[in-house]
Amino acid sequence: MNYKYKKDINENIFRGYDIRGIVPTEIDEDSAYTIGLGFGSHIKRMGMTKCVIGHDNRLSSESLVKALKEGIKSTGINIIDIGLVTTPMYYYACIKLEVYSGVMVTASHNPKDDNGFKFAFDKNGNCKGQEIQDFLKEIQEGNFETGEGTEEEYNIRPDYLELYRTNLHFGPRRIKVVIDPGNGTTAIIAEELYKMFPIDVITINGESDGHFPNHHPDPCVEANLEQLKEKVAEVGADVGLGFDGDGDRLGVISNTYQFIPTDKYMIIIVRDLINKVEKKEFLYDVKCSKSLSDEIERLGGKGLCYRTGNSYTKAKVRDEDLPFGGELSGHVYFRDRWPGFDSGLYAGLRLLEILSNTKKTCDDLLAGINEYYSTEELKFKATDDTKFDVVNKVLEYAKEKNYKFNDIDGVRVEFDDGWALVRASNTGPNITARFEATTEERLEELQNEFIGKINENIN
Repeated sequence: MNYKYKKDINENIFRGYDIRGIVPTEIDEDSAYTIGLGFGSHIKRMGMTKCVIGHDNRLSSESLVKALKEGIKSTGINIIDIGLVTTPMYYYACIKLEVYSGVMVTASHNPKDDNGFKFAFDKNGNCKGQEIQDFLKEIQEGNFETGEGTEEEYNIRPDYLELYRTNLHFGPRRIKVVIDPGNGTTAIIAEELYKMFPIDVITINGESDGHFPNHHPDPCVEANLEQLKEKVAEVGADVGLGFDGDGDRLGVISNTYQFIPTDKYMIIIVRDLINKVEKKEFLYDVKCSKSLSDEIERLGGKGLCYRTGNSYTKAKVRDEDLPFGGELSGHVYFRDRWPGFDSGLYAGLRLLEILSNTKKTCDDLLAGINEYYSTEELKFKATDDTKFDVVNKVLEYAKEKNYKFNDIDGVRVEFDDGWALVRASNTGPNITARFEATTEERLEELQNEFIGKINENIN
């Protein structure tokens, strides 16, 4: 097929930490080919000769990856194609093969008509922020390398299963778990992987299907886990685990069918880890509950509050040499005995490992934490052109009111009895907000005040 260089490629698909948009109106095969030209040229100038390419199970992924590879090969770069994989399998392939330049074709947890590209030039990990904008400029300039790259296939599956087999240490208690791949890419490996361990596994929505026929593939939105809750109740499971479209995020349902947000999952992990690691510092993002920072401090540890975004948080955990970190969206990073990349399947197994070594339930593992009233992450539709302006208006308002705030990522306004966060989404045309307070009345006040400011400036 003859693909064409697309100089007028849609600039809005170049987001905060990946390239993502709707297929085919925002991303098409010529877009993928053009990105391949740019990517191959960039890494060739860095002295690279090869890269790793993988893709998720979205309906558009195969055609996009084919065009992407043609673009890359035409620059003289050789491709190691690992085929249909989860994003964590792609990360591990780069580590195992010691080839750190690569592209994963995926739109993660976005709706089924979206797709995109997570990419890395070298060991620094996924591109983000200004790197992505600079890459866009290179593409628009059109100064591409030429050559005839080769293509070979590699099956990362056996290596990936072995990584898990040697990493986890289950105790005497046999845990019953319901897993929900949500018809996403984890469906290709989840059940086999979990059945390697001494646990009882029940799977729902376990067929790989890029239509995502049963629910939206985002396990950190409670509404997407209703089937999982029902199955946990039906079979009397100890826990339910849900995974997103490309497998790098986790959602948890407790033994009493309650949704456990990632910040509370992180409390369970920190409680287990803190006396096992030398460095007792843990990263969390600006969206996380004060319950987490309270608990880290109570245990004698140190919390590091950082900006939201998988590429940012993972790099920060690595750069600061932290044993563990994560963000509310479901990405968590273990570095105590794991290579540090985010995997929903691994995060779930670490929870099962903890449960297998105690008689406690999930609810028991969260006993005694400070409780606050909080909202889910709320989304407000805005255009990619205006969303940052709206957030800046809220920041100006906070300054005018002399409020205390943190502006590392949007604006998080801090009060003695709560906080309000307003930020621009890096993965879509949205403004996101979250609120937390010591009372329901105060929570409502904060929402009314800051949602009012969002709505006032969004139109």
